[in-house]
Amino acid sequence: MAFISNYVLDASLAKLDTEADRIYITSQEATTYAEASSTYALGVKTSLSIGAPQDRTPDGRKVTVAQFSDGSVTGTGTATHYAIVDSANSRLLATGSLAQSQVVTSGNIFSLADFDIGVSAAVSA
Repeated sequence: MAFISNYVLDASLAKLDTEADRIYITSQEATTYAEASSTYALGVKTSLSIGAPQDRTPDGRKVTVAQFSDGSVTGTGTATHYAIVDSANSRLLATGSLAQSQVVTSGNIFSLADFDIGVSAAVSA
């Protein structure tokens, strides 16, 4: 069975720790930086805390995005996804569904519990 080593998986996950500087909550899953930061954006949090890579079950590696309770809501709607970005380079780094959708109102704050982002070690060859 083909696989990717932890060294390679960790290098890709390390970009989240070293380059990610904002997380947006969005009304749908973004596929570009512009969609994440503008088109679908309902809120933003800066100063992310993302942990070091560690083992993921059943295989692969993961990082944990630490919980926070001080995100700024910038739009009104239902947030269903998150988007982690590198704003200095206008890069979308990761997206995913929120554990629970949130109805948000501009001017309020939002919270997210900690969550994992992972990659599998199994590959098809």
